[in-house]
Amino acid sequence: MQNQRFQSWAISKTYMSKNPFLFNTHDLPRRAGEMREYELTIDSHEALGFEVLAIAQDEPIDIDLRIESVAEGILATATVRTEASGECGRCLDAVYYDVDETFQELYEYVEDPRQARKRNKPGKKRPQKSEEDDLDEDLVRQMDGDMIDLDGPIRDAVILNLPINPLCSPDCPGLCPDCGVKWIELPEDHAHAPADIRWAGLENWAGPTGE
Repeated sequence: MQNQRFQSWAISKTYMSKNPFLFNTHDLPRRAGEMREYELTIDSHEALGFEVLAIAQDEPIDIDLRIESVAEGILATATVRTEASGECGRCLDAVYYDVDETFQELYEYVEDPRQARKRNKPGKKRPQKSEEDDLDEDLVRQMDGDMIDLDGPIRDAVILNLPINPLCSPDCPGLCPDCGVKWIELPEDHAHAPADIRWAGLENWAGPTGE
């Protein structure tokens, strides 16, 4: 049975000037099969999302994180919960969107320079790499010492699943294009007389003034 430890962890504000999504895996033994579980809360971060819908800087992000030692590195599996806020794309009312997303990411160990030198020893034949291999290497996330950076996976899990046109309700009728008042607040027979553009320049004219 794997040893498991549950820990409530609020990211320290001392990391805010650097990266609030950095996590130290020092407590996880580097034996394949070892596992640790944590409950994290990130209280301060930059806004995540779009102009019309985003997770505010001071909105807490709760993370249930499990890290596992595997042969290649550390496998991180997490559930991210928070709330995004913005405005309805039709009537401009405030909207709130519950975020509950998961991700799984492998962080590879950084290769020991001594092993790299042995592998690249002059005269030793090296296998040819394809363009696909180079692309895969670019996508691989690596550890920085004992640290793993959860920033990218959290952004991908959250932002890619936010609606780009949030609505307060699916049947929101929006605003009257002429007066800007919500249709839901206007009478059924609300209408505006069509304007004659030939007289637009005289719209605000009060008439001749006597001398």
